[in-house]
Amino acid sequence: MTSSSDRSPAVDVLSTKTYEIRTYGCQMNVHDSERLAGLLEDAGYVRAPEGSDGEADVVVFNTCAVRENADNKLYGNLGHLAPKKASRPGMQIAVGGCLAQKDRDTIVKRAPWVDVVFGTHNIGKLPVLLERARVQEEAQVEIAESLEAFPSTLPTRRESAYAAWVSISVGCNNTCTFCIVPALRGKEKDRRPGDILAEIEALVAEGVSEVTLLGQNVNAYGSDIGDREAFSKLLRACGKIDGLERVRFTSPHPRDFTDDVIAAMAETPNVMPQLHMPLQSGSDPVLKAMRRSYRQERFLGIIEKVRAAIPHAAISTDIIVGFPGETEEDFQQTLHVVREARFAQAFTFQYSKRPGTPAAEMDGQIPKKVVQERYERLVALQEEISWEENKKQVGRTLELMVAEGEGRKDETTHRLSGRAPDSRLVHFTKPDQEVRPGDVVTVEVTYAAPHHLLAEGPVLDVRRTRAGDAWEKRTAEKAAKPAGVLLGLPKVGVPEPLPAVSGGCAVD
Repeated sequence: MTSSSDRSPAVDVLSTKTYEIRTYGCQMNVHDSERLAGLLEDAGYVRAPEGSDGEADVVVFNTCAVRENADNKLYGNLGHLAPKKASRPGMQIAVGGCLAQKDRDTIVKRAPWVDVVFGTHNIGKLPVLLERARVQEEAQVEIAESLEAFPSTLPTRRESAYAAWVSISVGCNNTCTFCIVPALRGKEKDRRPGDILAEIEALVAEGVSEVTLLGQNVNAYGSDIGDREAFSKLLRACGKIDGLERVRFTSPHPRDFTDDVIAAMAETPNVMPQLHMPLQSGSDPVLKAMRRSYRQERFLGIIEKVRAAIPHAAISTDIIVGFPGETEEDFQQTLHVVREARFAQAFTFQYSKRPGTPAAEMDGQIPKKVVQERYERLVALQEEISWEENKKQVGRTLELMVAEGEGRKDETTHRLSGRAPDSRLVHFTKPDQEVRPGDVVTVEVTYAAPHHLLAEGPVLDVRRTRAGDAWEKRTAEKAAKPAGVLLGLPKVGVPEPLPAVSGGCAVD
């Protein structure tokens, strides 16, 4: 705990309060931030305007502990906010997520102006902890050692009206030597299938047409409930939900990727032809040192089976370069797998030493210069393959779900953007008729770049959808919303869940 002199004095509770959430790391953190936003809005806060840059009354950092410089980034950002907080009575700062779970009291010692520290297992406590810190005028540090409530039972402010994350499990039973996540997220805990399907059905009733099933090791689903085919059954059950047009999932582990899952993907029309399958390394000795329970042959065998069952599947991956002990021959094996697998996209990482992981203590740490040079070779190879694979899409007619905010140059190019069934990003000519995010358009691909496709001709068809209706309704409500609301005490009760962020933290 810190003294009240380190934090802003309390102010009248009956004033308008705004919040800002800064999210780092994997898809699970993004989904957790939706929960945090829902909790804060349920407690009476309103979202701060875009670009407020620390001007909100409550700033929440949802942290990641995977990268080596994660803590440096956090403390740098906290330092940037310190003078703002000192000049603004009543402003509060909260730190949650994996780094908070790991560092606990260290955060308040290094940044005594922080008001709340909470972990990955008790995100539901944030509004209560903020109120307690305000009343008691001292920092509240509360880290639960095990999950208090499954995140999907908490209120949610979903970022998208037409697409949603649906968490099917939390935690991970793997023991990869480079990864600290299992220690911070705990052992795998699965949701009941009925609860998952009920949530999806409720989302579809609200207008959502695409869901991404989310888990730290999503295809291990069922290990906690004693059913090895639970994940494939879940995929098939999603195929029976009327109005659910697209189903995706992330991220699977090669160890648990079984033939029944491939069959379910191929035979369930609304399961999209997309797969994110983390490789990490193509070298058997490095995979063994990483404690990854598959080898190169097994990985390429899975890719071959998926391509045989789903010819147009786009496969992406995660790769770590420079793991301790990696030789040039080991690295060549990774390049070999990249050439054989022909990934549509690869999220590549230079190995980052994390205190508390076995790999951090291993001999054979690779010099930064060597890692950088290998990384650049890998990126160049994957860039070439991505471009070649995208060129194969030219001339194809694709159905795109129109996306919001994915085309950064759309306004200047007079285009819109959407995602193909295999999740490739396509920029297309804006049609004369109104097209809303969540609607579906049919286009012909005319040009390919390494990371996107263009459809420069006229749109062939526009299908207005309930998802587009939902987006339009949310946009109208946002425009009509009053500037603020009063801050009340957190409510007790059960609530109500984006387009997938692929890869990102190399933990799968």
